[in-house]
Amino acid sequence: EGICGAFVTLPQRPTTVKTRVMARRQQMLRLDSEDASPLSSADQEALLSVIAEQLPAHDVVILSDYGKGGLTHISEMIRIARAADKPVLVDPKGDEWGKYAGATVITPNRSELKQVVGSWKNDEELAAKAGKLRGDLGLEALLVTRSEEGMTLFADEVHHQPAKAQEVFDVSGAGDTVIATLAVMLAAGAAWDEAIRVANIAAGIVVGKLGTAVVTRQELLAAL
Repeated sequence: EGICGAFVTLPQRPTTVKTRVMARRQQMLRLDSEDASPLSSADQEALLSVIAEQLPAHDVVILSDYGKGGLTHISEMIRIARAADKPVLVDPKGDEWGKYAGATVITPNRSELKQVVGSWKNDEELAAKAGKLRGDLGLEALLVTRSEEGMTLFADEVHHQPAKAQEVFDVSGAGDTVIATLAVMLAAGAAWDEAIRVANIAAGIVVGKLGTAVVTRQELLAAL
């Protein structure tokens, strides 16, 4: 697939191991064995150095926050990428989102957004809360994935994609599929509405597969 890994290796730190408990082709729960403490200053500097080295050869940056300690310096990562004129997409975690300020777009799911802005009674209230959050963080856009309600992108205009009715086998990795597809579309020069249309279709393909699956170019073209 043309993927080239550029890693920072930490000999004393275990790699996170995720154990998925399945029943009747459905994931019931996941158990993580890990060390999620923040990285040391030296390790963070090494990671920032790798990012700076990689930036010139790439068109877009995804920062996926799993709360595992690796993105302690995410504000600096965003600053470096934006200074190099690269779009930055962030998949957030937790309830302290000030560190994501300056990103191009963040992609929370419904429950993650409620944790930060509180609940809403209707789409108008959601749009108001999304607009305020965009302003507070200086985002170009906010993409909210809303499970059975599809996904909504709040930018200068609002774009909504309804969920496609289908049998869902496993939602593992659906959010990753959305942000990855969105990144590819933006890097290719697509407008927001077209980018989320394709991301929505890709997510619909991947939830119909068991386990953390990928969407191939051929599957995406067929679905389009």
